[in-house]
Amino acid sequence: MMKSIKEVSVESKILKRLQNNPMCLELVNYLFNDAELQEMQDYANNVSIKRLGYNDHGPVHMRQVTANAIKMLNILHEAGIPTSLEAEEIGSFEDSMCAIILAGLMHDLGMMIGRQGHEEMSVILAKPIIERAAMHILPDDLHRRTVVKSVAIEAIIGHMASRKIHSTEAGIILIADGCDMAKGRARIPLAINTTPKVGDIHKYSASAIDRISIHRGEKKPIRIDIEMSAEVGFFQIEEVLLTKINISPAKQFVELYAGVSGQEAKCYL
Repeated sequence: MMKSIKEVSVESKILKRLQNNPMCLELVNYLFNDAELQEMQDYANNVSIKRLGYNDHGPVHMRQVTANAIKMLNILHEAGIPTSLEAEEIGSFEDSMCAIILAGLMHDLGMMIGRQGHEEMSVILAKPIIERAAMHILPDDLHRRTVVKSVAIEAIIGHMASRKIHSTEAGIILIADGCDMAKGRARIPLAINTTPKVGDIHKYSASAIDRISIHRGEKKPIRIDIEMSAEVGFFQIEEVLLTKINISPAKQFVELYAGVSGQEAKCYL
């Protein structure tokens, strides 16, 4: 099972962010070494880039979304803000973290089939892996397996901002997905596709995004800063990321700033 340098790099970032969470470390190591999941992620990327001409929806993207979500959930935890499972007293922070890990690493598996309705297809394709991964980390706890699986599926099916979601966990995945829009994600399709087609604006706008940072905010717990090289990047922010943040149950915890390098950043939230 060969992995790219970028995949290994993002995996290292994920492992570092989970160093104080043994159960979640066990889960990501299980998933990182799952040959079937790797093949599915690779094939989803083949369909996305080579067949459909879209940007990266493969193993690097799914790992980066997971890394983003883990960072945001950790920031909320450090700020004393409970997840939905914690607030409802039906699950733990670890359960919430496991759910977003499962969702992050599998939310785009439906791209194996195609773009239309891929979030629903992702649920169908991910469900068997979610079930065996949950059994691996929680073999004797049906309640926790049920809760983790349910939140993971909500996050997967809600990641396109096309339906109402209700948990903070699913809302974090929604925002984490929108945050993976830097120029590296558009590099491959821009290199292999030279004829303009529907959807190219997403690739060109993403190519203008130089840097995205997620860190502790000043007015709200989470701050997202976006630096771009050209104003076309505002399309990606306003049509993709902001759309997702606006319907996310986690919107109340996020402040968003974006601007062209050398100019004053615009405050969106």
